[in-house]
Amino acid sequence: MAKLIEMRVTWGETMLELTKTHPNIMILDGDLGNSTMAQIVAYNAPDFYMNMGIAEQNMMGVAAGMASVGLIPWLSSFACFLANRDLDQLRVTVTQPKLNVKLAGHYSGILTGKTGKTHIDVGDIAILRALPHMTVVAPADSVECRQAVLALTDMPGPAYLRITRDAGPVIFGEDYRFAIGSVVPVREGKDLTIFGTGVQTTRAMEACDLLASEGISAHLVHVPTLKPIDVEGLVAAARKTGRVLTTEDHNIIGGLGGAVAEVLGQHHPVRMKIHGLQDCYGESGPNDAMLEKYGLTPKHIAAAAKALLNKAR
Repeated sequence: MAKLIEMRVTWGETMLELTKTHPNIMILDGDLGNSTMAQIVAYNAPDFYMNMGIAEQNMMGVAAGMASVGLIPWLSSFACFLANRDLDQLRVTVTQPKLNVKLAGHYSGILTGKTGKTHIDVGDIAILRALPHMTVVAPADSVECRQAVLALTDMPGPAYLRITRDAGPVIFGEDYRFAIGSVVPVREGKDLTIFGTGVQTTRAMEACDLLASEGISAHLVHVPTLKPIDVEGLVAAARKTGRVLTTEDHNIIGGLGGAVAEVLGQHHPVRMKIHGLQDCYGESGPNDAMLEKYGLTPKHIAAAAKALLNKAR
């Protein structure tokens, strides 16, 4: 069985690691440090930590000011707040002037530990990748999360990192190398191509096993960077099979599916199906129940793949 690690813990530990090599880094916390693990920095390197309270708009403005004088602020809050509550400040004070502000969007997707439906946002990717100059990354596991944090910290300009709450399987080895803007082939196949992003890629891996048991060979590609998107990588993977299924823990509008459709529609049109939340808000409840209710389990991914193949035939 794959080792399970909380991505949020990895983020906190990596932030602490960066305080030793980047004297200009600063973690701004929206009073959620015990949930996002920003408290790891607060307890161990307090000079690099500021609790900004429940005031995300002000936190974004403070971050813009810090970035304008050479600091590297990392904002830590729930994804629903960073993508919505302070959106105007993000647009005007950070992305328009291309300031070097990083957003750690914790508790992303529908698995938020029963925080309540108001704390669940399934449109954060759509919102943030629509902002000019913004880089958007959704890692699949803790190994990729750590490397993404390091890469985004050293990359100039605004960036959003999508982080999940609960422990997830580690699918990449220590030899894995994350690169901003590149897709990652995970499994070779010939019948259809499946694109996954974030932790949904781990469920897609299980779906590929289910499909293989029925004689269906799926080519699985992980898309950690939603923006800038890897046009050449997406086209090559789509051309390999001529059929594409995308799957994501996000609304089917504007997320991974929308990004892939934009690329393939212009460069290599193929038969395609977008799998994810069907233009609805998420509810709050146990993880397994939520995945089942919204059709995000490996068996649902496999069913979507078979439906696409049947339609194609």
